[in-house]
Amino acid sequence: MPNHKKIHLILEDGNRFTGYSFGAERSVSGEVVFNTAMTGYPESLTDPSYAGQILVITYPLVGNYGVPRAEEEDNIPLFFESDRIHVKALVISDYSFEHSHWNAVKSLDQWLREHNVPGIYGVDTREITKIIREHGVLLGKVTPDGEKEPDEFFDPNRENLVAQVSTKSVKTFGSGKYRVVLVDCGCKYNIIRCLLKRNATVTLVPWDYDFTTLSYDGVMISNGPGDPQMCSPTIANIKKGMATGKPVFGICMGNHLLALAAGATTYKLKYGHRSHNQPALKVGANTAVITSQNHGYAVDPSNLAKEWEPYFVNLNDGTNEGIRHKSKPFFSVQFHPEASGGPVDTEFLFDDFMDSIRQSVAPSLP
Repeated sequence: MPNHKKIHLILEDGNRFTGYSFGAERSVSGEVVFNTAMTGYPESLTDPSYAGQILVITYPLVGNYGVPRAEEEDNIPLFFESDRIHVKALVISDYSFEHSHWNAVKSLDQWLREHNVPGIYGVDTREITKIIREHGVLLGKVTPDGEKEPDEFFDPNRENLVAQVSTKSVKTFGSGKYRVVLVDCGCKYNIIRCLLKRNATVTLVPWDYDFTTLSYDGVMISNGPGDPQMCSPTIANIKKGMATGKPVFGICMGNHLLALAAGATTYKLKYGHRSHNQPALKVGANTAVITSQNHGYAVDPSNLAKEWEPYFVNLNDGTNEGIRHKSKPFFSVQFHPEASGGPVDTEFLFDDFMDSIRQSVAPSLP
């Protein structure tokens, strides 16, 4: 085992955890969150929804399968969810210094160093998780021995994180029959993949882009980090989009933004939902699905307008997991139907979205 430097995680409630450093040796500060998934750290670390956050993985062994190669398909990396690591730091219990996987080209330690992201191993991640669950959202600092500790606890939710992670230009993927505008609020690549394999041409646009100026058949609003109420330009554009009657499908942050455009409100959860196995009940049906989730805010369904209704509800805590319009093709979900990594129980929602587009464009076809 390498002789790694000691490194400290300091929580704003005064708790302090000391472990060993891997990845980049530097000090950072951010919101401390936990993830209970067993696998999928290449996907989680590149998920833009983790922007500004110190990620604590509860699964005991991390790094054992290394990091995959940067292979692309349809101009999209196959094994990552964005072009970079978005977490501020990674906290794990046991780091595997030897990785073994047919697709691995480097270690997790090497990958973190390349992206200047610090890591901690050798701490009790389940104890950290218990503290967050009892206290609620906590900010934290990560500081190696010999490095200056950040002066203040940084709260990423005070910034417009969506604007930071969104694409800066319009991009097009695929050449399918149906034209889908994808509003990038921190989009995971697997959303694009799921649309492409359903005969869509995907036009990715910045978070504040007025997509109603484009020619399209349906619009998807992606996942993303931070407080949805900071995205007022997006909310205004969604309202304009709904006025056209064309199908709208929102995922995670997209659920928040569609709800805000429909007149509802959102609020900060105590510690968020961040795991691969959250059960959700489809409202009005005796059907439960297993979902992948990563969010810190939720929709308050009590103030939905009368033409809207809850679509899914979380079976663990009763929070809203989606909304839908009673008569128009507008719907959204709080979980991740693209689920990379995670369960694929709800990928059928992409089929439902594409079916609504086909029905919408059918009257205009020759």
